[in-house]
Amino acid sequence: MNTLFFWASKLIWAVMSPDNLFVILVLLTWGLLWRHLRGAGRWLLECLMVLLIVTACFPVGEWLAYPLETRFASNPPLPEHVDGIIVLGGAEEALISAYWHQAELTESAERLTAFLELARRYPNARLVYTGGTGSMVYQNYPGADVARRFLGEQGLDLSRVVFESHSRNTYENAVFSKALLSPAPSENWVLITSAWHMPRAVGIFCRAGWPVIPYPVDHLSMPDRLFRMDFNFSDHLRILKTTVREWIGLIAYDITGKTTALLPKGCMPRK
Repeated sequence: MNTLFFWASKLIWAVMSPDNLFVILVLLTWGLLWRHLRGAGRWLLECLMVLLIVTACFPVGEWLAYPLETRFASNPPLPEHVDGIIVLGGAEEALISAYWHQAELTESAERLTAFLELARRYPNARLVYTGGTGSMVYQNYPGADVARRFLGEQGLDLSRVVFESHSRNTYENAVFSKALLSPAPSENWVLITSAWHMPRAVGIFCRAGWPVIPYPVDHLSMPDRLFRMDFNFSDHLRILKTTVREWIGLIAYDITGKTTALLPKGCMPRK
């Protein structure tokens, strides 16, 4: 069932991704005009132009990111004692790293840099990196390999880190890592991931019976500049693609019961 969910999510996203959807609409418009359905073609072209102009001029992606990124506090106060620190994969360019034999990171590199900082702050905490590959094609290039190289190059004692390299999505991050670590319900575990991804991640870990303390990083929105107009189509589209995917993921995980709520409020460790 998990494999079916993984493949279905990838295929659906291939159609619903905003950049791909723009291309599909252009092709559909061309097809209507080519078939001399000029009325329908012009109407679809007008809709497409409005979508393109709005995307180019307004930070729609940030509007979608804001409620996700403010769900949990940034730089939260952490307890004096932390039993473990978890970082979710997604900050690595696994295929490019394998080609160039270097640790190549994505725009979510803050996940790993925050992991390093907290690992040094809590030298006795157990450390977990969880992330295989979300690719349907390149299954032999897990993010864990890149993370291992990067963390080692930064001087972290790798014997402290448990690397989980088989998970393909956030649900498997939680389930596979819990099977490896067997955390006690009363322990303090800190979860690091991108702020826009934190609500879904927290809900999944709570559903798996693993209370976590959210430590969000890698923000996309600027709260004091949400209502602005600038012409930056590429950046706006990039953020829109990320946030649309996250909202679709939240809805899908909620419908399939893989999270505690559409927008979870969190689950702190029981005392």
